[in-house]
Amino acid sequence: MLRRFGRAPLPGVELVLVSPDRLTPYSGMLPGLVAGHYDHAAVHIDLERVARFAGARFRETLAAGVDTRRRVVTLADGGSLEFDLVSLDVGAAPATAGVPGAVEHAVGVKPVDRFLRAWDGWRERARRGTLRQLLVVGGGAAGVETILAMHHRLARETGRADAVACALATDVDRLLPMHPPRVQGILARILGERGIGLHLATPAARIEPGAMIAADGRPIAADAIVWATGAAALAWLRGLGVALDAAGFVAVTQSLQSISDARLFAAGDCATMIGHPRPRSGVFAVRQGPPLAASLHAALAGRPLARYVPQEHALALISAGDRYAVASRGSWAAEGRWVWRWKDWIDRRFVRRYAAL
Repeated sequence: MLRRFGRAPLPGVELVLVSPDRLTPYSGMLPGLVAGHYDHAAVHIDLERVARFAGARFRETLAAGVDTRRRVVTLADGGSLEFDLVSLDVGAAPATAGVPGAVEHAVGVKPVDRFLRAWDGWRERARRGTLRQLLVVGGGAAGVETILAMHHRLARETGRADAVACALATDVDRLLPMHPPRVQGILARILGERGIGLHLATPAARIEPGAMIAADGRPIAADAIVWATGAAALAWLRGLGVALDAAGFVAVTQSLQSISDARLFAAGDCATMIGHPRPRSGVFAVRQGPPLAASLHAALAGRPLARYVPQEHALALISAGDRYAVASRGSWAAEGRWVWRWKDWIDRRFVRRYAAL
């Protein structure tokens, strides 16, 4: 969205970007960072650079609250911003509701900076021989990519593939339920080949220090637990005073505009397009940037908003720890090192376009 505004600025419009971090990670490359294929700089986008290109002011702080009635955003640094239009792209939280101990004794894959700090500590413990068991909870793409990336890095750094016993637990009876059966079979095979334990149909009842307790009472021991389940709506969205869907996400039209407040727009994981729901995935979120920019342009200029219907199927590229990946779209699927090179090219090109602004 910012890149589009930089290419077609609107005279007389003040644009402000609020974000707690100047460097934001590109989620598609995070498994590669965990696996050791990329360094920190390669997977992060400099928001200050992008804001400067867009002619926007950058405020490196959190938005503590949004008052849609008074049209004011309250900032965590004590400041505030008045607005005519506000656009939210604040993501989602790990779905830990109803699982006692998950917040206290597991580390979510988001926020990313917290996860990466924990990961650095676990790697050090593995090198010292004090991290013996690692568990990822969540059988979607995030969980599968994370456990494979962690296993690869730990095996390389310790010199032994079995130095840390890695496992994945999911509450349903199959991996990757949003993906076609062939992809499910390929990734299940790869997990088995790597010696990664798989606990299907094993919902978590609670998390304790050193173990996940399954709903059947069985403990799954782990020195470290990563929470990579589905997305939950951020609690503060309920205080916006705008229409939400049943799960608490902002309900938007095909123009990414709130269905109840014309001054508020929302995109990415924090929003649900009524009539056209899609998985909360980066592959769908990034495609909302251009139509969001178009809608904001039109709203600021007093023109009718264009409608955007997201595609039903998108190319999915799932990395497998080492430089190997699985691709799928619809019922088609392929695997191999060439798929990883393809994914690497796509990801690097995406980040490079913002580094060049």
